[in-house]
Amino acid sequence: GWSRLTAGSLCLFFLVIDLSFFGANIIKVAHGGWFPLLLAAVIFTVMMTWKKGRKILSERIQSDSQPLEDFLLEIERRPPIRVPGTAIFMNGNATRTPPALIHNLEHNKVLHERVLFLTVKTRLVPYVDGERVEIEPVGNGFYRLRVFYGYMEDPEIPRVLENVKAPGFKFDPEDTTYFLGRETIMASKRPGMAIWREKIFALISRNATSATAYFCLPPDRVVELGSQVEI
Repeated sequence: GWSRLTAGSLCLFFLVIDLSFFGANIIKVAHGGWFPLLLAAVIFTVMMTWKKGRKILSERIQSDSQPLEDFLLEIERRPPIRVPGTAIFMNGNATRTPPALIHNLEHNKVLHERVLFLTVKTRLVPYVDGERVEIEPVGNGFYRLRVFYGYMEDPEIPRVLENVKAPGFKFDPEDTTYFLGRETIMASKRPGMAIWREKIFALISRNATSATAYFCLPPDRVVELGSQVEI
């Protein structure tokens, strides 16, 4: 490696060059140069608000959800009525119970014969080669399903499900219902972000691409269950 003297000298050299450019352009700020700086600051603020808001939203949802193992034990002890078909619940955390499942069970008092907990993961590669699906039967008609995509790929869930093979499971698109959570974001005084940032996040969330469109789900096979979440 380089010695500290060599590295320091090189850094000083580039610092002098950068400062000369900075000094030459700083006088332009008052003559219109402020606009691109303001625009960049606004874009940066919106991006960081979205990132922080998604993190807080995920934490709020997970804190209010039940561990999946506990839910499965309850179903085993007190089995509800089961109806024909397959239900797929999107699940950001494979160890927690999807809130949409809890809401559906509370309101409709039934479960489908086959229930999939679907977790979609984006890997740090453009494309995923080979096997992109992991399925794990967990008993009583429940399955954990993990699907992996690269960051350049469009997550087309129905197409992937056509190739899923597991004991007791066969994908039939006409017999499958997708259950999605639809959160309404409510700004609050809870710790996390400033109120004005929470309102920006709520506005962006309302105009974001829906999960139905993002995962290429057939709209006529989707059920959305709404809830209010304070951030």
